[in-house]
This record gives sequence, structure tokens and C-alpha cells, in this order.
Amino acid sequence: MSQDTLSALLRCVRLRGAVFYYVSCWEDWAAEAPPAREIAPAVLPGAEHVIEFHMVARGAGWAAVSGLPPARLETGDIVMFPQGDAHVMSSAPGVAPARIEPDWVFATRNDPRPMPVAYHRGVREPGAPAPVGDADTILVCGFLGCDLRPFNPLVAALPRLLHLPAARAGDWVARVIDQAARESTERRPGSDVVLERLAEMMFVDTARRYLEGLPDDATGWLAGLRDRYVGRALALLHERPDRPWTIDELGREVGLSRSALHERFMQLLAEPPMHYLANWRIQLGSRLLRESNRTVAAIAQEVGYESEATFSRAFKRLVGLPPATWRRRVSAAQDA
Repeated sequence: MSQDTLSALLRCVRLRGAVFYYVSCWEDWAAEAPPAREIAPAVLPGAEHVIEFHMVARGAGWAAVSGLPPARLETGDIVMFPQGDAHVMSSAPGVAPARIEPDWVFATRNDPRPMPVAYHRGVREPGAPAPVGDADTILVCGFLGCDLRPFNPLVAALPRLLHLPAARAGDWVARVIDQAARESTERRPGSDVVLERLAEMMFVDTARRYLEGLPDDATGWLAGLRDRYVGRALALLHERPDRPWTIDELGREVGLSRSALHERFMQLLAEPPMHYLANWRIQLGSRLLRESNRTVAAIAQEVGYESEATFSRAFKRLVGLPPATWRRRVSAAQDA
């Protein structure tokens, strides 16, 4: 597996982090968070997809999402909800949760961050200073935003509830959580940026450790990265998307026949190699459209298309809009 493949994708889907709440909990407590899509415009404006996460700085608790068994959390654990599910954080399974209403999230979106919140049989004075010294449990909670379109195979490869126990996280993650807690309470100059970067680092490390723990029979994009042949093929496609690849040439590069490589891609990624390449090229093209002033023709050539017309047809087929129209809409949204 090439580590650069994961890095290349993360750079291209605009990963952004934000820490929003510093939560102190006493005795029996529970909070129900709404689906991320209902609060995304308030917490990370402009993000196509939002992932909520919680870092346990002190104490213990439980994380639960409908349809899955709850996960026991200890000090130093991280839990995230990659598919944006509504979920419950609590002192124990079965405690009636206080629901966090989307209207409240929108009403407080411009308040100083991270906002202190205290839980004890319901919300107690959200936003007011809380005596955290004797709290049973302290959580640092936030959000990660990323693009889903045109192409982001990573999010689909992650589970609905992703739990990283402290024992698997490594010493540096414990230090990250401690630092996040300090930045949340001290609010020194630059704390917002520090917390954003800590959140992004935490997500990348959690994704890597999830990859390392995948069972042998796992499928999906991360499982493909780990596979000897598919991982090498993905690295080549990501490193040289402009190359006029054929499946025969890609197979020779990784040491498999055309049919064997096709079968392996279908088994792990549920799509053939050339289809994956087409999607990756469009994702790269969308990034260049958003972040540069280059012409559509120049971008088409850079990502591997022989003509602007061919690129435009492929882009519209995947995104639903021609490249120039999509660029104008994205630019207008960013300026709004």
C-alpha cells in the first residue's frame, strides 16, 4: 500500500476540522445529537458532508447509534460517526437523553468556540462557565467536513460508528486529547486554528488505524489500499492520472493479468479499474476548477483527457453540470 494514496485523496476532498463543544458531565447524563446533515450549515458552512467526533478527555461513557450495539468509551478514546448518523452519548445505555435541537445549534453558531456545556440529567446552562474540576466525564466534541462529490471513496468505506480505543490510539493521540482540552479551556490566541488542525490529525490517524485493523475478508476502498495488487494499482492511478492508462498496461505494472486485476477491483471496490480512474480524474479536475484560474481545456489535459469536450462530457455525467457552470456555482457559494 502506498501511504501517499490516502494523503492524495484527503488533500483533494478538502478535509476541514472544527471543535465546537467542551462538555462536562456529572452522574447520570445523556445527550442525543441530530443527524449531521441537519446542522451542517451551522457548524461547517460549505461542507458537503459532516462527521461528528468526540474525544474522551476524562472519565467514561457510551456511544450509540440506532441499529448497532453501543460502544463503551474510556479516557483517551475517540469515537466518530462517519456517515453523519444521529447518535447518543451517555453515562450508561438506557439513560433518557436530552436532545440537542438543530435550532439551538444554529442560534449559537456564532458564539465563542469551544462552547462549554454541562450535562446532569439534562443540559445545564449551555454556554455558561461550568465547574469542570470535579466533573465525572469530560468530552471534547467537534466536526469534520469533507467533499463527497464528485468522488470520495473513503467516507463510504468507513463504518457508521468508528471507535478508536486509547490502547490502539498510541501515546500521541492521548497528548492530542490533552492539548485539545487545554486549548478548549484556556482559549489562548490561535486556539481555534490549533483545534482545527488537531481534529484533522485525529481523523487521519483514526482512519489509518481502522485500516490496520480491518479483517482479512474486508472489502471497500481501504481494503483495496491494503491489497498488494489493488493498492499498487491505486497508487499508480493517483500518482499519474494523466497517463493514458489501459487495463492491460496497469496489470503489467502490478503483475496481474487484465482479467485478474479486473476481478480483484470488482471484489474489493465494486468497480473496474478504468471506471475508478475516470472518477479520480473528475475529482482532481473539480479541485483545479475550484482552486485555480486555469482554463477548462488546460485542466482537462492535466487530468488525462485529450480534449476539453471529452472532459466536459465526463464531468457532466458524474457531477450533473458542465465544468464551467459548476465552477461558477462553487465560486458563488464560497463568496456568499
